[in-house]
Amino acid sequence: MNVDVQDEGDSGSGQAVAFTVEENEEIHVLHPQQIIAYQGPSSGRADRLMDVKGMYRKRKLIRSDMTGPCRFVAALPPGYRVKTFQLDGKSDLLYDFRHLFFYSKGVTMETRVLSMKNMLVTRDIIKVKFSGPGSIGILTEGTVCEAELHPFDPLYVDAGSIIAYPENAKLELTVYGNHLASQHMSYHWKMTGHGPVMFQAGRQSRRFERDNNEDGVIKRFLREVLPFGGVFIK
Repeated sequence: MNVDVQDEGDSGSGQAVAFTVEENEEIHVLHPQQIIAYQGPSSGRADRLMDVKGMYRKRKLIRSDMTGPCRFVAALPPGYRVKTFQLDGKSDLLYDFRHLFFYSKGVTMETRVLSMKNMLVTRDIIKVKFSGPGSIGILTEGTVCEAELHPFDPLYVDAGSIIAYPENAKLELTVYGNHLASQHMSYHWKMTGHGPVMFQAGRQSRRFERDNNEDGVIKRFLREVLPFGGVFIK
């Protein structure tokens, strides 16, 4: 299977993702309404009801099973991209299932339930661990960044920007910096452990545009000065 992200350089027009699925290959697309072009036998696409777990995790009812040989193109909204990960059966990264765009035949999933405190802050209930062999495609907002965890020197990452992190990681929701900094920033994960952490830059870009283009001076001042103003004043 080949996945080609076609980017014309205009962030306002979104992206197109072209898939080439070879014979005897199959992938499951969880946003079938984004498929805008298809070439192959009519029987190569079969839409199915997701199982109960899939409906709950994804908050969607239908998935498309695409069987090769075929080619198709999916459209992404402005600001979104698909990041493809090849699984080798050794990765222990945890993902948010809601961000899953596709996965190939043979990929299996295990759920991990978050603590109650983390549920309340992040509004997430579970994370998903994928095992292969196979590939998955994750929807991201903006550029994907990667940093390596250290067992003692913590990494602070905006909680809403995390894409994936190792299952062995130790996480603590917190803020950092001096008094003023900790008052107006969003919650961050304080992370230690071993392995890579992946996070996206697009959420912060939207916040930057909002702050500079839409809000008045008073609202921006209150968001910066009031305790946790950046969290509660939208």
